[in-house]
Parts: sequence; C-alpha cells; structure tokens
Amino acid sequence: MASVCATAAVAQSGTNSPYSQYGLGLLNEQSSGFNRGMNGLGIGFREHNQVNYINPASYSAVDSLTFIFDAGISGQITNFSENGNKVNAKNADFEYAVAAFRAFRHVGVSFGIVPFTNVGYNYSTSGFLDGDRTTVYTNTYSGSGGIHQAYVGVGWEFLKGLSVGVNASYLWGDIDRSVVNSYSDGSINTLSKYYTATVSSYNLDFGLQYLFNVNKKNALSVGLTYSLGHKLNSDPTCMVISTNTTTAVADTSSYSVNNGFEIPSSFGAGLMWNHANRLKIGADFLLQKWGDIKYPVYKVIDNVPSYALSDDYYSDRYKFTLGGEFCNNEASRKFIDRVRFRAGVSYVTPYYKINGVDGPDEISVSAGFGIPIINAYNNRSMLNISGQWVHSSAKGMLTENTFRINIGFTFNERWFMKWKVD
Repeated sequence: MASVCATAAVAQSGTNSPYSQYGLGLLNEQSSGFNRGMNGLGIGFREHNQVNYINPASYSAVDSLTFIFDAGISGQITNFSENGNKVNAKNADFEYAVAAFRAFRHVGVSFGIVPFTNVGYNYSTSGFLDGDRTTVYTNTYSGSGGIHQAYVGVGWEFLKGLSVGVNASYLWGDIDRSVVNSYSDGSINTLSKYYTATVSSYNLDFGLQYLFNVNKKNALSVGLTYSLGHKLNSDPTCMVISTNTTTAVADTSSYSVNNGFEIPSSFGAGLMWNHANRLKIGADFLLQKWGDIKYPVYKVIDNVPSYALSDDYYSDRYKFTLGGEFCNNEASRKFIDRVRFRAGVSYVTPYYKINGVDGPDEISVSAGFGIPIINAYNNRSMLNISGQWVHSSAKGMLTENTFRINIGFTFNERWFMKWKVD
C-alpha cells in the first residue's frame, strides 16, 4: 500500500512541487514578461523598449528618451501523478519588478527584484513496513521559503555593435524543510528531521553582445553570458529528534555544515536573427556547472549519523531554448499590426539527483502576446500575456504537468524628452 498527497504551499514560495525539496529548490526562470512569451529566450536579444536582464549587455540598447518599468505576476495549475494517484494544486505569485533607463550615451542602467529559487511543498507517503502487514508507516514532507535576488546592472556599447554588461546582485532568504517518520505501532519511535538555512550573499553576472547588420533589412545578434560560482555564506543545520510516543521523551541531535551552500558558475550563448524588425528568431544554450559543487546530506552509516558535504548530489544542468517574435509593424496606426506574437520551446536537464539517480527532465512550451497600450498620454507601454505548459518526469518518479499564465505590464514613459516652446 502506498499513497501520495500534495497540498497547498505558502504563498511566498509560488510552488507546490515536491521536487523543490532538493538542492536550493526550483530554479527561477530569471526572465521578464516579453521573454516568457518565448519560453525564457533572451541571451541574444537587444530591445530598446523592454528590460532584458537575462543579458546585462542588452541595457545599452535602451531608448535614450524613456524610463522603463516592468512588473509581473503568474498563476498556475499543476497536476501531480504517481502510481495511479493524481492530485491538483493551484498557486499565484508575484514574479518580478525591474526597471531600466539610459544613463549616458551608449550606457544603460537596470535594477530590480526577482526570485532566485522557490521552495514550497507539503505531502505524505504511507505503506506497510517490510515483512509486517499490520504496522503502517507515514512519512510527511514539508518545506517553504526560497532565495530572493535584488540587482543593479549596467550595459555599455564601447564599440559600434559591441556591448558588455554586468549585474551585481544581493541574494537573501530562508529555506526550511522537514521530514517526519511516524508509525501506527506506538512502540516505534517517531523520527523527525528539520533542515534550516539562511542565505545572505552576492552574485555577479556578466554579458556580452555583438550586433552585425547583414543588410538593410536583416541583422544578427550574438550574446554570451557568464555567472560567477561561489559559496553563499550559509551554515545549513539539521536537527534530528527521536520521540518515544509512549513516554513522550525526546532525544535531540543537532548538526551543522560551515558554509555548506554554493551556486555554480554558468555559461550561456544565444543568437537572434532580426528581419526588418518584424520577425525575430533566436536560440539559447545555458550550462550550469552544478556537478562541480557539493551539498550537505544527512546519512546514517553503520548506526553512525553524519551531516556532511556530498559530491554525488548535483549534476550539470543544460537548457536549450528556441523561440521568436513577430510584429507586423510597430509604427503602424492599426492596432493588430502593433501586437507582438511570441512562442518558444525548451528542454532542461535536472541539476540534482534523487537517491543517486538523475531527477526529472523538463520540457516546456509557451505562447504569448505583447499588446500595446494606447491612450491620449501614452502609446509606448505594453501588456505582456503568455501561457506556458511545463512537463517534468523521470522513470519511476512523480510526474508533473503545469499550466502557467504570466501577466506583465511594461510601463514606458518619455521622462527624458526635451520639449521646445516657440
């Protein structure tokens, strides 16, 4: 006998996924509204009217007359299935708030707040003990929290067509997880494990873009990104409590790993083909070197417990994305001609292992619109709406299917225009 149950997580986390119990949690997409319509594509994109913090070199393309502010929310429905059992869960979350403006000629600045990782789950499994058809065990798993990111970045076009950029970020947050093993036989002790960690650190992301004008109607943009891997100034702890359910006497042991959390170095490359500012098609590749770092793991070997760093927990993570955008004529007076149609598809490998086996692969598809906001005061702002389907699965593991709606509003105001009075 076995069962699985997933229940609602706290609103802060924005996820219900049991897979968020591994590593640092689910990794956030790190993209804004227009990127999400293309499933997170953006390393090679240079946009004058959108904030593309995937590649900080893109800030140098921001329009010199405007201040851009972009904020987004999301809502999702997820179906979990395992061994014939199915459960649905719903979530809504504030995703990001970012801004950008031109500081000097060929120099753009951006700043904002985005989630870095998410943790949120609450489920249980149960079954008979091996060789015992009368005693039922119940394992309850729960977790919440995540890591947040506040950044400021600058992009500089120091040669015609060639730009560099950097994002400097502050990372902070709390991650709390627990595993409680209980039994229907009161003579067996209840075993509870509580994992806690607080993160307070930094992150540096570098970017480069080169724009090559093939002819009057076609241009090719090439982008590269690099993120610095380092320790997160966090001392994760594990508290193990064995409780005699008859006498209520508890035996508690605490363990800690000094500076036990770390993020990897990562490398990204992207291309974007721009035809007459109507059709933009791109491809991104991202490699995160998780396999090079360690993670604290609680183990009991020969009745000797330990909480120590393991080098067999993470795997390198690869992400491939294809997508594009079509806009018939962004300067047209016809509304439909100014609407941007977007779509994208991605394949992602896991960055963690479950019992020594790679976690679930992820396949996702998205489609969306960039709808211009036109009134008597403003014709440059945009409403970005996209839908995304995400499928996560691995042989013998829980399968997740998520449908997500992303809504972002890009406020684009001509703050820096100089008015002439005759």
